[in-house]
Amino acid sequence: MKKIIVIFIIFFIALFGLPIIFTKSNFNVGEKRIEENIIENVNIEETKEIKENNEQPYLYSQYSNIELLHSTTGEKEKLPLDTYLLGVVSAEMPAQFEQEALNAQAVVARTYTIYSIKNNNNKHEEADICDNPSCCQAWISKDDRLAKWDNNNKEEFWKKIEISVNTTKGKIITYDGEPIDAFFHSNSGGITEIPVNVWGGTDFPYLQSVQTSGEDAYAQYSSEVILSKEEFIKKIKEKYKNFEIDFNNKDCIKVVEYTNSNRVKTIQVGNIKISGIEFRNIVGLKSANFKVQTNENEIFFEVQGYGHGVGMSQTGADSMAKNGASYEEIIKHFYTGVELINL
Repeated sequence: MKKIIVIFIIFFIALFGLPIIFTKSNFNVGEKRIEENIIENVNIEETKEIKENNEQPYLYSQYSNIELLHSTTGEKEKLPLDTYLLGVVSAEMPAQFEQEALNAQAVVARTYTIYSIKNNNNKHEEADICDNPSCCQAWISKDDRLAKWDNNNKEEFWKKIEISVNTTKGKIITYDGEPIDAFFHSNSGGITEIPVNVWGGTDFPYLQSVQTSGEDAYAQYSSEVILSKEEFIKKIKEKYKNFEIDFNNKDCIKVVEYTNSNRVKTIQVGNIKISGIEFRNIVGLKSANFKVQTNENEIFFEVQGYGHGVGMSQTGADSMAKNGASYEEIIKHFYTGVELINL
């Protein structure tokens, strides 16, 4: 009889006890999975919140698309950032230039774009940037760019532009962790300028005057302007109605002060004294680095360099690339104390 009772107890435990044990074990596993899912979902929400609060300032997703204002029509166009950059690089730098120079231009253009988005709110009718080179950066559509190139070179040239943007994808230039105002110009005439001598205000520590060799090999290095005295007077009087000048005075046009980069800082012209930058714009010179001579009927200007001279010289970049410099080396030559990071 006792034997039967023992067998019954064992059967009862097997029938009802073991399922309870395994159910408890599976419940613990399921509970752990639920807990992991909760943690994972919390992490996703936290990451989303970080992005929304901009605690990560250089998330590429923030700048995957830009809105471009077309200055001639007033229309706005949404473009992927790198598609926009293809149009900038192909408009701003000759495709004949070395690949590393084009790569540097792509990084500079991307940096300039991000800086503009972050710092120039509402400057372009709520667009991010415009296509006017006097205001922002030049830009041209792929179709228009290809139409302007010779048929024999267009595929090769466009491939180089694509390489410049894709090779440097996501890279920008920073100083103290922030994107820089990445100015650039055509030819520095051998030495770049600091921004305070061009636009006044406060200088940026990363935009210092640096020397670059090899720029004299480019057509942009030197130019000449010849004006009749009548043309010269007319140009000045368009801005200064009370302008007077006596060409019998040998010092009627006299440079008062030069910048450290040998550009004209201040010039006395007849009865007015103005900056070299303003004089350059009035007369139509390619640079503020110029010399002036007068003769009986004409005024002759000998000009060195092309552009404002601040930041990266494009011909200087090409010259460095021809001598084996990488785009990182080019950038760190023209912008002092900077770092390259990924967005």
